[in-house]
Amino acid sequence: MVSHTALPLLLLPFLFAAAADDLAPGPSPPGELNLTSILESGGQYSTLLRLLQATKISEQLTSQLKNTYDGLTFFAPNDNAFTKLKTGTLNGLTDQQKIQLLLYHVLPRYYSVTTFQTASNPLPTEASGPGGMYSVNVTTTTTSHLVNMSTGVVDVPISSTLSAKFPLAVYSVDDVLLPVQLFGTSHKGKASAPAPAGQAGAAAGKASAGKKGGVPKSDVAAEPSAAEEAEDSNNAAAGRGSAGWTTIAAFALIMAIVNLVGA
Repeated sequence: MVSHTALPLLLLPFLFAAAADDLAPGPSPPGELNLTSILESGGQYSTLLRLLQATKISEQLTSQLKNTYDGLTFFAPNDNAFTKLKTGTLNGLTDQQKIQLLLYHVLPRYYSVTTFQTASNPLPTEASGPGGMYSVNVTTTTTSHLVNMSTGVVDVPISSTLSAKFPLAVYSVDDVLLPVQLFGTSHKGKASAPAPAGQAGAAAGKASAGKKGGVPKSDVAAEPSAAEEAEDSNNAAAGRGSAGWTTIAAFALIMAIVNLVGA
């Protein structure tokens, strides 16, 4: 028969196990942000999705999102944007140039529509070449929160927000962002085939980094409020606090049993 003094010691493993369960990290939140899923839900990005898959860029960005502290911003040209390119433009690109073109649509940090207003030009993209990092200039209208990108080749406004939840912001655009390093100097109308590497490099040096973009032509979806963006972190903090109180209660119960038996 178990003595009264031994009873608390027998209960200790169970109480410690319960406390450990409370402190153990929970499963990852459902519905992780995924660029491919966001674009598939958009329904008009088949050309972009095909390029992302062929170049493995989608896998690269998914990996980055799991390890980033700054987040990512992605500009997604819709199918109509690609039809505006001059015939043979994509086929005229090498595999490496296709990668550079896609990475030119990625900013290595999360930008909401409002944070674009305080961003300092030029903004670096994830594309790079012999001359260094490719960049883009952003202009905004403070009254209506519209955003316009200027590459030195084309001026492209954001047409809508597909997703804007840290660490990933995805904005739809009606034109492909064409870096001057690949497509030469600025011009109007349809994009020409990519310039040879030597000519593109020379054009990059002559391009104006501060060129202003045109007036955005479409409304951008409203950004979530600061309170909504903070909700996830508040919930996480509440969960950690709850676990801590459960652990304290478990140890208090142990001491109560020891005192009761000793009495």
